[in-house]
Amino acid sequence: MKEIKIPKIKVDPEKCGFFRFKKIKNNKYLLTNDLGEYIILQEKTFKALVRGKISESDPIYPVLQEQGLIRDKTDFSALIGEYQKKNLFLWQGPSLHIIVVTLRCNQKCLYCQASSRGGDEKGYDLDLDTAKKIVDTIFKSPSSSVAIEFQGGEPLLNWPVVKFIIKYANEKNKTEKKNMEMRLVSNFSLMDEKKLEFLVKNSITLCTSLDGPEELHNKNRIWSHGNNYKQTITWLKKAQEEYKGRLDNKYRPGALVTVSRLSLKYPKEIVDEYIKRGIEAIFVRPMTPLGVAKEQWGRIGYSAEEYLKFYTKILDHIIAYNLEHPKTRFHENFVKTVLAKMLTEYDPNFLELRSPCGAGIGQLLYNYDGKMYTCDEGRMIGEDTFCIGDVKKGSYRDIISHPTVKSLCLASCLEGLSCDSCVYKPYCGICPIYNYATCGNIFSQMPLNERCRINMGIFEYLFNKMQNNKIRDIFIKWADYTLENLIDQNQ
Repeated sequence: MKEIKIPKIKVDPEKCGFFRFKKIKNNKYLLTNDLGEYIILQEKTFKALVRGKISESDPIYPVLQEQGLIRDKTDFSALIGEYQKKNLFLWQGPSLHIIVVTLRCNQKCLYCQASSRGGDEKGYDLDLDTAKKIVDTIFKSPSSSVAIEFQGGEPLLNWPVVKFIIKYANEKNKTEKKNMEMRLVSNFSLMDEKKLEFLVKNSITLCTSLDGPEELHNKNRIWSHGNNYKQTITWLKKAQEEYKGRLDNKYRPGALVTVSRLSLKYPKEIVDEYIKRGIEAIFVRPMTPLGVAKEQWGRIGYSAEEYLKFYTKILDHIIAYNLEHPKTRFHENFVKTVLAKMLTEYDPNFLELRSPCGAGIGQLLYNYDGKMYTCDEGRMIGEDTFCIGDVKKGSYRDIISHPTVKSLCLASCLEGLSCDSCVYKPYCGICPIYNYATCGNIFSQMPLNERCRINMGIFEYLFNKMQNNKIRDIFIKWADYTLENLIDQNQ
């Protein structure tokens, strides 16, 4: 094993604030603290800082002082307030409520994580009585903001129940007065004019899957009844036209990419497909070894290194497009969220990138049979390990205080793990369900974890790119888009 050499630097703890650090590109040092503040220093400046030798007349001194990296004259009250603001999610309660209205699906995607059933199978649909109990349970959450997300299977296979929930939730919210948003995640194969009209009228955010150009999309997302790609883009375009000018920008239809091994050859083509379709942003997500994806991993999976090579090519192409088109709003959604954590005073509350994660305390999943799970991934395991109750039995308090919720909170706290010393800790998070799926334990040695390696690779990429001022300006713009939505949600 290669010996790791640790530099011997004399540290003055009386003058040095708390931070984590890492040597990065161009012989510089990246420093971060628990507030998410960061700074990149030349080696000479870094050594002067840890030795307590930086003069008050140095231009960098007030910056380090404001970020709490120097103890001298630090405003701890202001830092505490900033820390509280970034961790507001700890007091909010579940805000994301995912409803599986049916487990049936009319497509057979290569990477299906939900282990969906055939479109004609019986016994996998949510009924109206259970749907009503689910909505009643959702409104018991103390969170002032509520997002109800319809998933499946394919939700439109149980359209009457989707329609009922939308009407009932809107009626109930007249008295509850929560900041409510409803979303439908659909493959659009069963969309028609009447359904679209109803969804637009009720301000339902629409999201579909668009994996790239026609050939790639159709290989990933198999539909025996026609050309999946053409059906998707036809209804995506109609939805864009229906929403344009009628609703606030946040309801604009969106799409996401799930990356299979087949996708790795087409980073540029995938981005160009989204730009061509007039979609404001692309959300690129790696597969998770759950459901069918786990069974087929040897054929369609990839390593963290392979994914990062592909993903950074995606980002390079998007950045180049932004440099060429300064007025564009086109961005990648995962990176936009990370940049908001790095560059703004707010945390966007992305449930996978927080400590503890959102399982049970930030989101809840309601299955078609009324069983409740800690999160979407929790029900995808294919067993009841992460089931925390049933809307037809027990109370909200029993569900939210379930021992499994407490266990997942503990397992996803970054403190006390190897993550605690990682320079990227303020921006990252743990998914205990992923750990369970890959190693049979909700606690995992993170440096051996593929998900950890992907996140670290993305963070390193972003900090290296931010040393270019033109690219950093683009990143600030992306982070501000996230901040706009956060401010809107809190109004």
